[in-house]
Amino acid sequence: MQIFRDMADMGHERVLFCSNPDVGLRAVIAIHSTVLGPGLGGVRMWPYGSLEEAVTDVLRLSRGMTYKAAATGIPLGGGKAVILGDPKRDKSEALMRAFGRFVDSLGGAYITAEDVGTDAEDMDRIAAETAWVTGVSPEHGGAGDPSPVTAFGVLQGIRATAQQLWGSPVLAGRSIAIQGLGSVGGYLASYLREEGARIFGCDIDAEAVARAAESGVEIVEPESIYDVECDLFAPCALGAILNDRTIPRLRVRAVAGGANNQLEQIDRHGRELSARGILYAPDFVINAGGLANVYNELIGYNQERAMRMARGIFDNVLTAYRIAERDGIPPSEAGERMAEERIESIRKLGPRHWDRAVRERLQRDR
Repeated sequence: MQIFRDMADMGHERVLFCSNPDVGLRAVIAIHSTVLGPGLGGVRMWPYGSLEEAVTDVLRLSRGMTYKAAATGIPLGGGKAVILGDPKRDKSEALMRAFGRFVDSLGGAYITAEDVGTDAEDMDRIAAETAWVTGVSPEHGGAGDPSPVTAFGVLQGIRATAQQLWGSPVLAGRSIAIQGLGSVGGYLASYLREEGARIFGCDIDAEAVARAAESGVEIVEPESIYDVECDLFAPCALGAILNDRTIPRLRVRAVAGGANNQLEQIDRHGRELSARGILYAPDFVINAGGLANVYNELIGYNQERAMRMARGIFDNVLTAYRIAERDGIPPSEAGERMAEERIESIRKLGPRHWDRAVRERLQRDR
């Protein structure tokens, strides 16, 4: 079957298909790697056109989480989950709790969190069924929405990109186009306004557009965002948006944003951006702020420590650029090289028991 070939090609350890017709649950959980620690990654709820589309997405996303943790130096593996459905129409307490039971059945190999289409309230519902969840509301002992920290980390990556291109991290007077003005994109727009940047933006959600317009974002149509002539393009929505159709339209010096899996084909489209003289910040390096936030929740939340870890994304992105220059490869490949070297070095240590300590703390706190 194709799914087994895809799992083998991408190096996944486990994929779990979850079904509960009584509450309308259809979900897929993918664990890519537990070499560095339990596979952590959010649960995305989205009206996928088919099961095949959902499986492709969850396999790519879970692999990206492995690389994100590895490149950032966080002792976690990579996992991800997707729920097939419209979050505005199909979501319910029963559905989320049913999903939580499937998470619990994995015994800590996968730790879930919020993602596109899910929020802290959903994590609270999942937490009623399993201890293996992060991003729960502060009222339930968690850190809440990780989006502000994710966006802060993306800001650091954008500043590092400016440093690489223009010799200064200052963003005042720079122009940036943001694709997606929801949780991460909305906070990023706020941070960039504080930096003095000019901001263009788009979103398919009318409420998000209205909020952004009121705050000074220059709104463009979603399909026109690729044609905006500016300094930098910041994808903060769904993945696979850098492809054969969109890359030739870009009129920017760099791509640096918060979306996962921005390159439709990692190797080929990463090389295509480099060939066109467009600097690319590896997505799993620049958007690791949210992972830093939920990791801090696992070990005992400290916002100052989470923001300090997110601030380190500046140096991580610059490191990827310097490896790319040194080895004559695109930054997308340099980011993967950073991650793979760390994974292989830790693999030699053998099995770890980090997840046991987390289990004890979570069970004690909840």
